[in-house]
Amino acid sequence: MNSLVVMIFGVTCLGAGYFFYGRIIEKVWAVDPDRKTPAHEFTDGVDYVPARHWTVLFGHHFASIAGAGPIIGPVIAAAMWGWLPALLWIIIGSIFVGAVHDFSALILSLRHQGRSIGDVAESVIGYRTKMLLCSFLWLTLVLVIAVFAAVAGNTLASKPQVVIPTFGLIPVAYLVGLMLYRWKLNQIAATLIGVSCLFALIYWGYHVPVDIKQLGQLSQSVLINTAGQNVGAWIIVRLVYCYNILGQAAGVWTIVLLIYAYIASVMPVNILLQPRDYIATFVLYFGLLFGFLGLLITRPLMNAPAFISYQAKGGPLWPMMFVIVACGAVSGFHSLIAAGTTSKQLALKKDAKKIGYGAMILEGVLALLAMICVTAGLYWVKTEGVADNLVYPLLMKKNNWILAFGEGYGQITKPLFGVFGTLIAITTLKTFVMTTLDSATRIGRYVTEELLDGLVRQKDTERKPANRYLATVFIIVPAMFLALGAWKNIWPVFGAANQLVAALALLVATVWLKRKGKKYWYTAVPTILMFITTIAALLYKIKEFWPARKMLALVGVILLGLAFLVIKDAIAAMRRTIELKK
Repeated sequence: MNSLVVMIFGVTCLGAGYFFYGRIIEKVWAVDPDRKTPAHEFTDGVDYVPARHWTVLFGHHFASIAGAGPIIGPVIAAAMWGWLPALLWIIIGSIFVGAVHDFSALILSLRHQGRSIGDVAESVIGYRTKMLLCSFLWLTLVLVIAVFAAVAGNTLASKPQVVIPTFGLIPVAYLVGLMLYRWKLNQIAATLIGVSCLFALIYWGYHVPVDIKQLGQLSQSVLINTAGQNVGAWIIVRLVYCYNILGQAAGVWTIVLLIYAYIASVMPVNILLQPRDYIATFVLYFGLLFGFLGLLITRPLMNAPAFISYQAKGGPLWPMMFVIVACGAVSGFHSLIAAGTTSKQLALKKDAKKIGYGAMILEGVLALLAMICVTAGLYWVKTEGVADNLVYPLLMKKNNWILAFGEGYGQITKPLFGVFGTLIAITTLKTFVMTTLDSATRIGRYVTEELLDGLVRQKDTERKPANRYLATVFIIVPAMFLALGAWKNIWPVFGAANQLVAALALLVATVWLKRKGKKYWYTAVPTILMFITTIAALLYKIKEFWPARKMLALVGVILLGLAFLVIKDAIAAMRRTIELKK
């Protein structure tokens, strides 16, 4: 089948879902466009800050939820089970589960002072549920941060050309934040300056790759003598020193990224995190645009099989494909962003659907493009004259998911970019991994603060905010421990835990809708589907991990235990609601 036909079909379905089903969900939640948002009610200059414009917040929200998930998940799933099951789940999941989940979490948080989904659970279900859910979210966020820090660290090590644009975007974002919020510069002018700087950094990075291994071969004496006078030389000395201790460039970059994530999570959201994500989103916009143009020009056939087998190396199609596709169809992490940072920055409620529902639909488009890049841009069978790096199954055997996407995108956009296509694709992916990493760390800080608040305060006493610097340490340290270990083993547990968070967030939304006498089946059906699927997936992985990987098996058991306790409390709350109505 022609890949362009597949893409047009997928995009048409997703667009129709936004305009028609999204409108239905908006009516279910009865969004009042005139009601003041928490960003205005509780402005504090750090976390609660009204976004300059909805497009700025959309950029932050979309960049945060996109990450590597909607790219890596479909790439893995299509190789194991075929592109057709992945295609159907991306479309159906995005419209009826993922976007409903994201939008519901955002509205719930807006109606509870911009609090996280874990904190909202206390008002909707009870105090114990809040503590259980926050514990679950904390553990999941540690996995999220560990996975994305490791993925980003490995990308920097394997593709030194992306180092400069990755870290150069930090001061650029800070400058854009100042232009938008301190100096009140015109948004279009600030955006053009930021985007121009970003693409200049990508060009610079291509010509000046930063490889720690090569830096280590430079004269140590020259570097040490100049380190006291030159900041760049001092940084190089520290990087080489860490490399000599760890023996791996990926580990060094992982540590550097986690240090950055710590700093970004405690700074005012509108000065670094929000403008960074906003500018980074333009990389994806251009990536999607040129991906479509490439498909229009090349129109490659789908080389991979539409369906391979129900039973694959990664497990049975159900439930494993549903959790491996992850963010490409539904992601619990999205509820943490929607009810974490986004709800604290939304200026007008009328923009909630565009951001909460629309961003997930666009992420579905990204997942479709990623799947087509590897299934149509790469070869399925090795033949004479075809390089190994262009054969999809060979790349997957080496777990080289990122390179598979990059090479596939490079082939599709070759008429447009020539040899630069692969680098552009990997830079795009790397940019969004970073945005997910710093947002996840900030959300982890919120959840840690809520857990500490719940542990120390007595009932009905006044809330006292926890120390944000200390709270961030509690999330960064365990994430670093996991990221520097066998991080690839974490991905299946992360996928299942991530989807289980989605089920729990939908459960809280369902209980709230039921209590308010609204049509709760729009969230109840996805809740049941996600619970059954993710619990089955976790049980499958626990059985696979035991006894060789006892720690991961134990994490899976803990996640299941916490989930069942939350379900028990939710059922009790539903029963109380029914009895009161009688």
